[in-house]
Amino acid sequence: MYRLTVIKRFAAAHRLVNYQGQCARLHGHTWTVEVSVGGEKLDSCGMLIDFRALKELVGKIVGELDHSYLNDLHPFNELNFNPTAENLARHIFYKLKSLLPPDLTMSEVRVWESPDVCASYREDVIP
Repeated sequence: MYRLTVIKRFAAAHRLVNYQGQCARLHGHTWTVEVSVGGEKLDSCGMLIDFRALKELVGKIVGELDHSYLNDLHPFNELNFNPTAENLARHIFYKLKSLLPPDLTMSEVRVWESPDVCASYREDVIP
């Protein structure tokens, strides 16, 4: 199986509701989103998908989040669904999965809150 990864960045603010600590207060990050997709077949150019096309798809999703207050956006404005790195990774995973051509599969989404910490989401079972 082939696997491609692209990285996009966006800036956004959030706060964690029902959290005891500094992150309960409004603050922001320059988030880094790392998206990996997979597939079996290459096209006539020898590509799984053009990096440019994949970056455009990821850019559509990230563009909806960029320079926003994440707590105001769906689904993070729902009760008890904080805009954590974990929930952002899951949200981006399923949004991108719905946009991919049928011959590609989502592998993983990683969301970096800082250069030192990230959360990831994928559908397989993690021991």
